[in-house]
Amino acid sequence: MLLTVLVFLVDKFPSAVCMLIFYIVIRLAAKVPFKGAGFFKILALLAIIIIALQTLFGPGSYYMVKPLIPSSFPVFGGAGSLKWEGFLLGLVITCRLSALMLILPVFTETTPPHKIAAGLCSLKLNYRGAFIITTAFNLVYFFRDEALLLMDAQKLRGMRCFETGVFKKGSFFSGIRAYTGLLVPLMLNAMRKAQNSSVAMDSRAFGVYKTRTWLDKPCLKIHDFWIIFACLALFIFILTINYRFTFFYNLLTENKLNFF
Repeated sequence: MLLTVLVFLVDKFPSAVCMLIFYIVIRLAAKVPFKGAGFFKILALLAIIIIALQTLFGPGSYYMVKPLIPSSFPVFGGAGSLKWEGFLLGLVITCRLSALMLILPVFTETTPPHKIAAGLCSLKLNYRGAFIITTAFNLVYFFRDEALLLMDAQKLRGMRCFETGVFKKGSFFSGIRAYTGLLVPLMLNAMRKAQNSSVAMDSRAFGVYKTRTWLDKPCLKIHDFWIIFACLALFIFILTINYRFTFFYNLLTENKLNFF
């Protein structure tokens, strides 16, 4: 919880980079796979879009390029600029998004949902709320598995957009149309699963009792306290860099840098 909240508190470039490096180390230590090259492709595409938009339209008064369109062009001449502060903000947002994508699977893929629910109830959270949270986690994996199943079905029908490597066939826009076609069956399957879950909960009288028993109630051990202490120390360290030691950030933003 501390490491997830930290992602939304960091807003300086040096601290965001430090946080991202720490989260990569944590994920490697937890031995959670990166899901192949697709993970990095999606991350790189998001990073390019975010940085480009922030550099073009973000706030700032120091310019890398101004104007973006030469004044000799008709109508739009002299418009546009590339801002240094916007570029840094895009890097910070990219680091925060990457850190969130790195740290959440460490939480969800190393702990079964029923143990997450038991842990939340140990924190005095109502078990209805714990059930809602763990159901949201389960839906993420449900959508992933259903999407893979639907793509396999489309491959068996001869659709080459979902293939990889030399077997892939089709343009970029045909791939977008193919992935868009997955939305309707995904939504229908999700509605069926929600209806079945509702019937199962009603048949088991879910919510009748204010408390419930647990088959394996969580019990903290000495290494758990060490991990909690390490997360707290990392939380304080990154926030200290973010709010106190901002020399590098000020050096980058207060100097009027012009690359062209």
